[in-house]
Amino acid sequence: MQTVKIGVIGAGENTRKKHLPGFQAIEGVELVCVANRSRESGEKVAREFKIPKVAKNWQEVVEDAEVDAVCIGTWPNLHAPITCAALAAGKHVLCEARMAMNAAEAQRMLAAAQATDRVAMLVPSPFGLKGDAKMRELLGQDYVGEVREVYVRGLTAALADERAPLHWRQRGELSGVNVLILGILNETVSRWVGRTESVMAETSHFIPRRLDTTTGWLTDADVPDCVSVIARLGSGSHCVYMVSGVAYHAGNLRVEIYGSRGTLHYDLRRCWNGWKFRWKWQVAGEWRRSLLRRFGRGRQ
Repeated sequence: MQTVKIGVIGAGENTRKKHLPGFQAIEGVELVCVANRSRESGEKVAREFKIPKVAKNWQEVVEDAEVDAVCIGTWPNLHAPITCAALAAGKHVLCEARMAMNAAEAQRMLAAAQATDRVAMLVPSPFGLKGDAKMRELLGQDYVGEVREVYVRGLTAALADERAPLHWRQRGELSGVNVLILGILNETVSRWVGRTESVMAETSHFIPRRLDTTTGWLTDADVPDCVSVIARLGSGSHCVYMVSGVAYHAGNLRVEIYGSRGTLHYDLRRCWNGWKFRWKWQVAGEWRRSLLRRFGRGRQ
């Protein structure tokens, strides 16, 4: 069995807590190189996870002949250029969500993946995965009948403290057009009731400026604090999203599906806690199985 050698680009909190321990727990996977925002932070990660090489930038990881596959954990502004360059260099790619800055970049990434025989994968939304098979089964068995309306509650207080510093998710030049957890919720809903055909939306900035800790200045937070969406699904059903980062005591995240014969409610937070870490390992294992199919026979 051939060892899959991975280069890591971007080792932030999620990568350190989820991906790196997950990879190290899988037989036949070896972390060989890491590049972070600074050489110093890259060296710290390398020491912690016993990674032998620290690259000075992401290009060095992509060009490393020893690297079979790259794990991209950067902010979304680099997802498209790194993915396209890695695939062009013959590397397999696992890219953290959010996929890209905008639809045009996502299309470029898709085209690059389709133009090669390399494995390209996005880390999927963990919301709803614990009960995903059951939801698909019930909806497939016509449990609710014809789906008429879907309501999605994504209300949190993650951004409610106006004293909290500016986060990269609130900076459009780093996060793109992604807004709060709207995309991750839509991914879950799409698995169950199909793709969205059309949308209308309203957004608000309740805390328009926050402290940028890198400069010490108040800076515009150009990603909205909340968004309300009215959508029509391909089936003709209506779907309403209420997503906010400034809603105190809003209750659990949930998806409500109303049909001609019945109703399904899915509590996303309750069915997610304690599951995410295992899911990250599961993702890593599935990615490795895909790579092994490319490299040849081996134990799976």
